Amino acid sequence: MKLYSLSILYKGATKSNLLKAATDLSSFSFFQRSSIQEFMTFTSALIVERTSQGSRASVKEQEYLCHVYVRNDSLGAVVIADTEYPQRVAFTLLDKVLDEFSRQVDSIDWPSGNPETINYKTLDIHLSKYQNPREADAMTKVQAELDETKIILHNTMESLLERGEKLDDLVAKSEHLGNQSKAFYKTKAQQGEGQSAPEELCVKAGFRVASVQRLLSASECSSAAESL
Repeated sequence: MKLYSLSILYKGATKSNLLKAATDLSSFSFFQRSSIQEFMTFTSALIVERTSQGSRASVKEQEYLCHVYVRNDSLGAVVIADTEYPQRVAFTLLDKVLDEFSRQVDSIDWPSGNPETINYKTLDIHLSKYQNPREADAMTKVQAELDETKIILHNTMESLLERGEKLDDLVAKSEHLGNQSKAFYKTKAQQGEGQSAPEELCVKAGFRVASVQRLLSASECSSAAESL
């Protein structure tokens, strides 16, 4: 069981704003870590943008799950984990982090803050502690209402794109991807590898969230809401 990324974002009217992020890239190739981290941030931002206020969802991408919770006040968090990591513990982590963050950081700073200006220093600690879900669960009192909460499960990330959207355009416009990552993405796509282009970027490092190249057109989410 593994947690790879934990991010806190603000869901704005047109896009999300990254406030703080922590990653554990120790299992990835050193030379791939920069691009992997950028694609994690890109994916987390996209998921928050496409998640309604006051809702929780889990987005499955091959052997990975991206768990997201966006509160009614537009503060959201995403944790990227493998499929073996307990969903309930993942959402407990998101609840804990968002509650703590909202008490320490004034809401006036959420729309325009960034990881450098936001004074919140415990995200890495939470990511480290929750690597062991059994230990983390013992330390945290799970709120009873969480067990009753409906969690929307997307079998793929395909349902996040609106009709007519292309991932190529989202990648090109992304502020979270550097020129190197964008150039790599564009080069592989032009080579005609199509759907597997970004997957190659992350397979070498064992993280395949970037395989969202397959999201070339939108479709309805085929999974009904599931409870924990």
